[in-house]
Parts: sequence; structure tokens; C-alpha cells
Amino acid sequence: MAKKSRKQQQAGGTPATVALTAAGVDFTVHAYDHDPSHPSYGEEAAEAMGVSPERVFKTLVADVDGALTVAVVPVAGQLDLKALASAVGGKKAAMADPALAERTTGYVRGGISPLGQRKRLPTVLDASAGGHATICVSAGRRGLEVELSPADLAALTGATLAPIGRP
Repeated sequence: MAKKSRKQQQAGGTPATVALTAAGVDFTVHAYDHDPSHPSYGEEAAEAMGVSPERVFKTLVADVDGALTVAVVPVAGQLDLKALASAVGGKKAAMADPALAERTTGYVRGGISPLGQRKRLPTVLDASAGGHATICVSAGRRGLEVELSPADLAALTGATLAPIGRP
């Protein structure tokens, strides 16, 4: 796993790291060798970085009453679709079609970041993020994570904090 300086991040950055740099927030990039045979992108990231799975968050795209919505939840748990729908004032939520999620965000599955998306979508960050000084989310490609404060993530994505994860 390699950490990159801000100058290196700008030179070979993803839309997520470019957005973070432009915003001037403190963050750290963690790179690791992605294993395509690993059954879980998020758990692989936690293991590779040596970070508790409660601090590593996955970015999921759901369809809430016909509108795509981003959910950011710990990799140690699952997304509660009913809670997500409620958090955005909707009635019903289902996971979005993966191809649609990729086209809309500009990222590939397993590398979707809540930051720097092609189209800004409503975002909900699981309330458990507030219990950590920093959390890790995808930096925009498999094998690349960004660590930042939950407050900065919420501010940059316009996220609502709500209890949308379940163990």
C-alpha cells in the first residue's frame, strides 16, 4: 500500500481526488493491489489497508422512487433500503442497475466514489460515520481509497447523515 503526496494525487488523480484537492480538504490516498478474485471490494480494501471494516465505507447506488440516490455505508454491514428511502423522503428503494450506476457516476462497480461523480446525486451517509475521526471511501477506482473526515465528505457531497446501515 502506498500513500501519495498531494502533488502526486493531482498528477494522476481521479475525479474524486481532483475534487478533494480543489476543495482544499485534508485527505490521504491509500493504494493497494486489487485482487479481482476477492469476493468483496470493501472487505478487500479494509484488509489491504489494515483498517477496521467499520471505518471503510462502500458507495452504493440505489433507485428511490425512480431517482438514483447514493448510499455510503460501512463495508462491515449492509444497506437498509427501507431506511434509505425514508432518509430521502421516499417510499421504496431498490439497488440500481449496475450499468446505469456506472454511466451516471462515471465510475466502475467496485470503484464508485461518492466524490467527483459525473452527475451529482442525492447522497446519504450512514450516521455511524460520525463516530470516527476519519473514514475511507473509494477514490474512484478499484485498489484506491481516500481517507477523510466524515464532516468533509458530507459537506462535499451534500450528504444527509442517517442510520441507513445494518449489521
